[in-house]
Amino acid sequence: MIIDNEVEKSQKEIIQRLKDLINLKNLEPGDKLPSERSLSEKFNVSRNNLRVALQTLEYYGLVKSIPQSGTFIAEIGITALNGMIEDILRLNTPGFKALVEARIHLELESVKWAALRRSETDLENMGEALANYTDKVIRGEEAVQEDLLFHLAIAKASGNTMLNSFMLKITPEIINNFEKHHVCDKDSAFKGIQEHKSILDAIKDQNPERAQKAMKEHFIALYQYCYNR
Repeated sequence: MIIDNEVEKSQKEIIQRLKDLINLKNLEPGDKLPSERSLSEKFNVSRNNLRVALQTLEYYGLVKSIPQSGTFIAEIGITALNGMIEDILRLNTPGFKALVEARIHLELESVKWAALRRSETDLENMGEALANYTDKVIRGEEAVQEDLLFHLAIAKASGNTMLNSFMLKITPEIINNFEKHHVCDKDSAFKGIQEHKSILDAIKDQNPERAQKAMKEHFIALYQYCYNR
């Protein structure tokens, strides 16, 4: 999902006000923040927008939400917390090239560990995802989401929750950009069937070197598209 510039600006303003509140109240690591209702009234913002801002801080590990208890400041020093919030406020919505570079880096690591750690259940999940992708392509239908679900199955098979989490985080933006830029044409989609199969075969054989090589070959067209635009 692409974040509208005005929405992004609003979220950053709320995060800045949360930072100011933490410092004004001299809150310490482990302290509880005021309730969402209280904060939304204080900042004159909707509870939904406030919740998204808090979720952003929680994603980066700066606050922790505990059901029925509230939201608490993470157990890190205030200096570090302020510095990390400043970094978050400077972040911009990633562009297409940044997404491609991040995806390639994550996937080369994911496929290596998937080849070493995959279970029979993982193989079944990847095989099902590939079958769904193949079916869509053969019927001449858009298969971007099925393509990404195959890659997400690889990330899950890696057994690394951080790699899996990062892939889940960027996947909606990848899908949106692929559809926006019409990255996957009919020819590349058909070629992708065999490329996906080569990746899956290497994972089945628990051969990380071959799995990474197959993944690199799979990304050649995407890399060239991205840097020849």
